[in-house]
Amino acid sequence: MGGANSVNEVEMFLKNMFADKNILTMNRYTRKLVGSIIVYKRLEDVKETFVKHLGGRSPLPKLTNQLIFKLKKRLNMPIVPAMRYVPPFATPSLEAFQKEGIEELILFPMYPQYSTTTTLSSVEDIELRCEALNYHPKISVVEPYYDDYDYIELIASKIMEAIKYKDSQDYDLILSAHGLPMSIIKSGDPYEKQIEANVSALKIYLHERGIIFNDIKLAYQSKVGSSAWLEPNLVDVLRNPRHKKVLIYPLAFTVDNSETLYELDIEHREIADKIKYDDYRVANCFNDDDGFVDFIAKKVEEIL
Repeated sequence: MGGANSVNEVEMFLKNMFADKNILTMNRYTRKLVGSIIVYKRLEDVKETFVKHLGGRSPLPKLTNQLIFKLKKRLNMPIVPAMRYVPPFATPSLEAFQKEGIEELILFPMYPQYSTTTTLSSVEDIELRCEALNYHPKISVVEPYYDDYDYIELIASKIMEAIKYKDSQDYDLILSAHGLPMSIIKSGDPYEKQIEANVSALKIYLHERGIIFNDIKLAYQSKVGSSAWLEPNLVDVLRNPRHKKVLIYPLAFTVDNSETLYELDIEHREIADKIKYDDYRVANCFNDDDGFVDFIAKKVEEIL
């Protein structure tokens, strides 16, 4: 989706997100009205968060560029980021590719699990921008990799990195995925099923390697509004603890962003502090880890 490069881009991000037909699934007139109301209500709070807690910008663009820098050493092809709601948008890169005569695009979704709100929205965006340029390359999309063995192995490595020298059996492992409205799930979006398959594969991997936690549970974060969303909500899970040592792993993200570094590691930590958790930890995303670089390169090479 991208991340605001400055406080001035926060409004652009919110307006573009809530103008997306895959996010607000209603007719365009209602979507415009509802989107405007949501942006009006959230804008100043989000800006304040960026200034106070994130240094005035999302960490996502910088981390993504660091990842691409490493990928360019592995893959002999142009590699560019394409953000959905803030720059860098895809159009300038597509224009350059068109001039260079590039005939095929390989899209690597930064979302492990497929959703109409993420992967589909991003792929459709690329297709529409190509159409506007009268550019007709072959477009290949890397398939969802939520249950890929190498991907599961990468998650396990980040979990163990976060637990460090502590005994994992003393901790609950909470796998936190980004939530979605139930209306989207009921319309046939496969996201929930893929999240659950992701959790199942990870549990098997950890069990087979003797990595035991007190409990492993799935929760969903980032609920907006009063409509029904996927449950259990992470906030509710944290407010009603059965165990006061927890490790949170952000299951639906590959690169750290405001929803990991602020929502999970700052905002939700405040809940844990008030309830007096003994230990509250949040694992990092893959970011530009060499293992993730290898993983992306392998997925691209499978298409070549």
